[in-house]
Amino acid sequence: MKKKLVVFLFLICSIFLSGCGKHTDSDIIKDFKKRINDSSAYHITGNLSMIMGEEEYKYNVEVSYKKKDNFRVRLINKVNNHEQIILKNDEGVYVLTPSIKKSFKFQSEWPYNNSQSYIMQSLVSDIESDKDTKLKRIKNEYVIETKANYSNNKELIRQRIYLDKKLNIKKVEVLNKEGKPFITMIYKNIDMNPTFNHNYFDLKTNLASKIKENTKTVSKINDVLYPMYMPTNTSLEKQEKVDKTNGERVIMTFAGDKSFTLVQETMEKSDENEVIPMYGEPEIMLDTVAAVGDSSITWNTNGIDYYIASNNMDSSELLSVAKSINTLPIGK
Repeated sequence: MKKKLVVFLFLICSIFLSGCGKHTDSDIIKDFKKRINDSSAYHITGNLSMIMGEEEYKYNVEVSYKKKDNFRVRLINKVNNHEQIILKNDEGVYVLTPSIKKSFKFQSEWPYNNSQSYIMQSLVSDIESDKDTKLKRIKNEYVIETKANYSNNKELIRQRIYLDKKLNIKKVEVLNKEGKPFITMIYKNIDMNPTFNHNYFDLKTNLASKIKENTKTVSKINDVLYPMYMPTNTSLEKQEKVDKTNGERVIMTFAGDKSFTLVQETMEKSDENEVIPMYGEPEIMLDTVAAVGDSSITWNTNGIDYYIASNNMDSSELLSVAKSINTLPIGK
């Protein structure tokens, strides 16, 4: 009888111990979230690709974070080497273009108000907001699948977060309704114990950032670009070109059910650091970072400043038009 009891207790202990050594799906997700939430700083390098229409845009990305609430995202377009920085510090949220010493300042909750595939706190927030978050084990990695929140692009609804066995992020894919990845962020290196200079997140320091760019300021608009996407019952009503002190401006007025105005003008460098107040949010668009407001979008690329505004279109509709302005010249 005693022998049977010993064997029984041994089996119970074996089952208990083996169970303790096995992490459940909820344990893995909990440990991953804790690792990010407990971090006081990190530095990430990686590659970001985004599909917009029929084009794919690729960036080298550096992401830096330091408590409390200091973020710096440096994006370098792989085609033209164009550099832009999204900066958050105690003074606000900025989109910087160091090559022309210009920045936009936002009253914004970025990066917490929308999904951001390259910011780890945003990924944790999405996991916590989705009660149906799932985890899959595939060979030597874990895949967390959760809802995505892209308020200006309702097509992007889910994302997959790929982790290695040590719970380091390897890749994030943002998927459309058909399950096709439209945004892919490859995490090449993650340093969870970086050291930053005291002025690393300072506005003036970042505006002084220097990188050799192919893009230069221009004095003439050689190719006026026309939107490839046009809202129903809307068409170009008027186009005029006017001279500026150091360049040109083209104003295009579109009339119809969804009327809007599109301005293209030569970009001007500033001798001093220029800060332009903005209402809205920073968003990666085409080969640059745009300032997206409720009824307007501002961006610059290839030496040209663009501005589109409407009284009867929301930001999602305006983005559809703006993202199509990159291929077809209609005049000189």
